[in-house]
Amino acid sequence: MKKIFNKTIVAAIILIGFIISCKKSDLSTVNPNAQTTETFWKTSDDAVKGINAVYGSLIIDGSYMRFSQVIENTRGDDATSNSPWDQIYNCGKFNLASSGFTSIIAWTAYYQGILRANEVLKYVPSISMDADLKNRILGQAYFLRGLYYFHLADFYKNVPMPLSPAESSSDYTVKQQPQSVVWQQVISDFKNAIPLLPLSYASLNSADNQVGRATKGAAMGFLGKTYLFTRDYTDAATQFKAVIDLGIYSLMPNYYDNFFLNAENNAESIFEVQFSRDAGGTDLGWGGDPSSGWGRTSARAITFGAASFGFGDVQPSRALYNEYMQEPTASGGVDPRLDVTMFYNKPGEMLYGQSFATAYAGSSSLNALWCHKYENSDIGQPNEYDWRSGINERLMRYADILLMYAECLNEQGSTSQAYPYIQQVRSRVSLPDLATVKPGMTQAQMRDQIAHERFLEFSLEGHRFDDILRWGWLQDPTKLAWLQSRDPEFNTYAPGREYLPIPLNEIQTNPGVVQNPSY
Repeated sequence: MKKIFNKTIVAAIILIGFIISCKKSDLSTVNPNAQTTETFWKTSDDAVKGINAVYGSLIIDGSYMRFSQVIENTRGDDATSNSPWDQIYNCGKFNLASSGFTSIIAWTAYYQGILRANEVLKYVPSISMDADLKNRILGQAYFLRGLYYFHLADFYKNVPMPLSPAESSSDYTVKQQPQSVVWQQVISDFKNAIPLLPLSYASLNSADNQVGRATKGAAMGFLGKTYLFTRDYTDAATQFKAVIDLGIYSLMPNYYDNFFLNAENNAESIFEVQFSRDAGGTDLGWGGDPSSGWGRTSARAITFGAASFGFGDVQPSRALYNEYMQEPTASGGVDPRLDVTMFYNKPGEMLYGQSFATAYAGSSSLNALWCHKYENSDIGQPNEYDWRSGINERLMRYADILLMYAECLNEQGSTSQAYPYIQQVRSRVSLPDLATVKPGMTQAQMRDQIAHERFLEFSLEGHRFDDILRWGWLQDPTKLAWLQSRDPEFNTYAPGREYLPIPLNEIQTNPGVVQNPSY
């Protein structure tokens, strides 16, 4: 899918400019130089350009170009922030303002994607075109809309839920819906996507045959994840087992292969956001009105990059480092995921071709921990200060399916059956057989074990705070005290602050929206 934007960039820009936002305007005014719904949605080529625009909302600043990773990672105990920018620093300290950049940028990005998906779902069905291609496009639109609403419910809780493009001024102030209603819409969208999507695009000789588009397995996986977030363990288990039984996914032999350029869209990838230094232009796609000069690159690497090589806005926590050191491999070595996850001061450590010890000699950074996952240090670039990274962001891996399925089994009382699914993940990094070292765990013990396994397997991948949130740890005084003891950022948590504030401009302009508690 890296080629999607390369091949259609000029035509897609026309469409994106047309459907980018729901700004209030005189709907009777028509710009004769702009595309409209009456002139655009005519051909299969238009339909493909339309769905490409929906994917485009994944790669702007509020989503996976930069700030979704900031929001997802800084709030967990696997990461911390010493950024000088308050919009990053305060995110991990649960101290964001409703008028701040962080609160607004993700909201804007995901609603942009929803608008574009709604356009596709409304107008593509009436286009005369190949039926199979039409189904695939509609399936992708359902999937992406479900994904965008998933993030909105996860980040903001109760949100407006437009399901069609605005047709009158009254449609601009859609009433806020309870989180439970949004989750049900997410479930509906993923369910609608599954029968319309293929298992793979590799064999398709068509306009949409690029690797990286949403697949049946991705929709099934995210449907299961949504059920898990609503604590419907039975339906979640059904979906995860169905993904396993597809037989098309497997763990990569080397954990490293999931986070760098060398093995993108691999056998472990369920869904990943596509970035490339070779697609589009060289400008940064910060959002807003699109430009033909936009590139298709991520700013994660410089944002999370080590001091002197990047901005160091997000760092691994000492608690994460210590937890990697708790259990040696079967041969007595250190868990290999540690070195894939972070740079730290050890003999022979290299960072962008320089010795770690030499680069930070005499500096406080000598004893600091820095991110390695998703960094470009290993490909020979001198540093990250050109901002542009082409590393794909992996949103769901097969390892996640295995551990989420194990969690469902445990929650349904089948604790003993969870062991082999956990062990698949452990065996890749040569950890000993869990059934031997910790046999006969109770359900409660297995919950804690799964939390430990997920902490190490998905560190810096944006899963940890979601896990903390859905497990109810912030409402459990014992668990909250434990989090505070290992991550001081939790000392400034207040009830209600597990969700971001609804942007102030939304509160001021939409009478159907109220602010989240504690803001």
